[in-house]
Amino acid sequence: MRAITINEFGGPQVLTETELPDPRPGPGQISIDTTHAAVGLVDVFFRRGDLAGRPDLPQPPLVPGLEVAGTVREVGAGVSDFQVGEPVVTLSQVGLGGYASVTLARAAMTVSLKGSGVDPAQAVSALPNATTAYLALTRVAHLHEGERILVHGVAGGLAAPFVAVARSLGASRVTGTVSSRARIKDTEHLDLEEVFTSDRFVRELDGRQVDVVVDPVGGEVRTASLDVLAPLGRILAVGHAARTPDVPLTGDDLWHRNAGILGFEVGSYLHAHPDAARPAAEKVVGLLADGKLTLRIDELPLSEAAEAHRRLEGRDVPGRLVLTI
Repeated sequence: MRAITINEFGGPQVLTETELPDPRPGPGQISIDTTHAAVGLVDVFFRRGDLAGRPDLPQPPLVPGLEVAGTVREVGAGVSDFQVGEPVVTLSQVGLGGYASVTLARAAMTVSLKGSGVDPAQAVSALPNATTAYLALTRVAHLHEGERILVHGVAGGLAAPFVAVARSLGASRVTGTVSSRARIKDTEHLDLEEVFTSDRFVRELDGRQVDVVVDPVGGEVRTASLDVLAPLGRILAVGHAARTPDVPLTGDDLWHRNAGILGFEVGSYLHAHPDAARPAAEKVVGLLADGKLTLRIDELPLSEAAEAHRRLEGRDVPGRLVLTI
């Protein structure tokens, strides 16, 4: 099979196209003839070695890529709910392996697209993060109908699906922030009430409070979000794209504000609770089928994986990048 490998940590140039043996599925697994592989900021973290200190994550040599779409190639022992040739999309896989013409996946972390009419590029771009949004908003933030939500970094591929999912769960008002005024145009398809730049959102809200803040940014944005929380408000930390660390907080900072900060990392959660994956995905796949959730997508061939990483590191990607195979 064709694959992009990382043999050592480094810049985009360490992404190397090569030929590898076709993987065979083991018990509970399927193999997929990959047509589309999502490219995310976490792939950049893997490539650079930002996550190298975590013993539970793969080390070089490795094939990056957490999410793919394609058709079932082969099923492993004990898998009875997929058929060869069936169109599928995977959710986030800790085991990686997506930048390849054949990908192994846990059957429990895979969702059928049969009969849905959902485009595979949209599916791999939006469904994994929409599933993240559903789990985070229902199991962690415990979103109530009528609550108000602020989504940081809303032009990005991780945060954007939170808008449609929050609305489907009954949120009364959804606003967002972006890194610069130039990025506001990249949110026009999301049906937000208002969009602010991340350096002015506290001032622009002018005392208007929100119940839940979705924050994949971190740093100063996370700390400033405390100033717009309503009583019993929650900051949902789902990433850390900022180049600066979080400002340290004490328990008293939260206690006096009647506020909470809750973390959610979908990969490790679903690795430990795979039975939660497919039911959550099935709750939101209809948003794609009905056109209520769409993302802007740029497609590049597998051979241009390094270019995809350069664009991501430039922080100028309106939506998602997808490798076609």
